[in-house]
Amino acid sequence: MSVPNEQMINGYQPGSELPQRRSFGLIDALWAVAMLIGAGIGYAQYSAALDFYATGTLFGAALGLGFLGWIWPATRWLTAVVAAVSLFALWRYNILGADGAVGRAALGEFQESTFLFKFLLSSQAATMWMVALFFLSIPTYFISTLARSAYGLKVGSSLVWSGVAMGFIGFFSRWREGYLINLDYGHIPVSNLYEVFIVFAVFTALLYLYYEKRYNNRSLGGFVMLIVGVALGFLLWYQFTRDAEAIAPLVPALNSWWMKIHVPANFIGYGTFAIAAMVGVAYIIKDKMGGDGPNDRLPSLTVMDDIQYKAIALGFAFFTIATILGAMWAAEAWGGYWSWDPKETWALIVWLNYAAWLHMRLTKGWRGPVMAWWSIGGLFITSFAFLGVNMFLSGLHSYGEL
Repeated sequence: MSVPNEQMINGYQPGSELPQRRSFGLIDALWAVAMLIGAGIGYAQYSAALDFYATGTLFGAALGLGFLGWIWPATRWLTAVVAAVSLFALWRYNILGADGAVGRAALGEFQESTFLFKFLLSSQAATMWMVALFFLSIPTYFISTLARSAYGLKVGSSLVWSGVAMGFIGFFSRWREGYLINLDYGHIPVSNLYEVFIVFAVFTALLYLYYEKRYNNRSLGGFVMLIVGVALGFLLWYQFTRDAEAIAPLVPALNSWWMKIHVPANFIGYGTFAIAAMVGVAYIIKDKMGGDGPNDRLPSLTVMDDIQYKAIALGFAFFTIATILGAMWAAEAWGGYWSWDPKETWALIVWLNYAAWLHMRLTKGWRGPVMAWWSIGGLFITSFAFLGVNMFLSGLHSYGEL
C-alpha cells in the first residue's frame, strides 16, 4: 500500500518514525578523539587557571560532544563551525587584550572599528543574528507546512541551525568580553535573566532540531519556534528598556563552579518542557480538526504523543539533576540544602507536576488530549517558576529579579 504523498512531503512514513540505531564506527571514534585532543590543548594552555572541577568540566564537555557526535552526526558540523568562528573571535580579542583587561570603552571602540565584530562576531551582533534567524524560521515553517513545501521546511531548519550557531558564537564572545572589560567581571554568561533567555532559546531550538531529525518530520517547527520567538520578544524588550545586555560583575552568591552545570541542566529541562507544550498545542489543534487523515500536514497523533512523552522524560531527568545540583550549591553557599525559598518551592512544584505526568503515562497508560492539555498547563507552571518568581516574589534568588 502506497504512502500518501502529503505524508511523504512532511517527511513522515508510517512505521519509520524512529531512525535506525547507529553502530559506533571509525569516524565516530576519530571525532571523540578529536574532542579529547581539543580539551587537552585547552588544558595545556590554561592549566594554571583550572582547578579540579573546571578540569573535570572541560574533559566532561569533550566526552559529551564526542557522544553527541555519535548519536547525532549533524552536531559535528555545528561544533566545527562554532569552534572555528569562536576561536577566530577569541584570537582577535586576545590580541586586543594581550596584557589583560582593556576596559569597556576600549572594547567598544574595537568592536565599532572592526567590521567583523561590529556586524557579526561581537556578542551583541551574534545574538541579534540569532534573534533574526529564529524569527524568520517561524513564518517559514508555518507557510511551508501549509503549502506542503519540502524545500521550504528545509529552509526553516537551516535558519534554526544557523541561529543556534550564532547563539553559541555570541555566548563564547560574551564570555571573553567580560574578562576584557574587567578581570573580575569574567564569568560564564548564565548569571542573569538576559543571559539565560539566550541559553533557553538556543537549547530549545537545538533540542527541537534533535526531535525533528529523530522523527524525520519538520512540520512542528513553527509551533516550537513560536515559543522561542516569544522568549526572544521578551529578551528584546528587556534589553532595550533595561540595558540588560551590559556585562556586569557576578553577584557573590553566583561566583561558584556549581553555576556552570546547574544552569545548563535546568535549561535543558525548561527547553524540553516547552517543546512538549507546543507539540501539545499542535496535538489539540489536529485533534479538534478531526485527527489523522489523508491530507495531514502534521505528524500523526501517535507520533506527537510520543514526542511529548520523550521530551518530558528527558526534561524531567535533567531537571531532577539540576535540582540536586542546586541543593548542593545551596548547601555550599547558604549552609543548607533546602530553605523553601520561593524559587526552590516552585522548582519543587514543577518537578512534582512532571513526575505526576510521567506517572500517569507509565502506570495508567494515559494518552491523548488530556496529556496534551496537561503538558500545555505544565508550561505555564514552568514559566512562573522561571520568570514569574523573579517578577512577583523575593527571596534568596532575588539576584535574578527584573
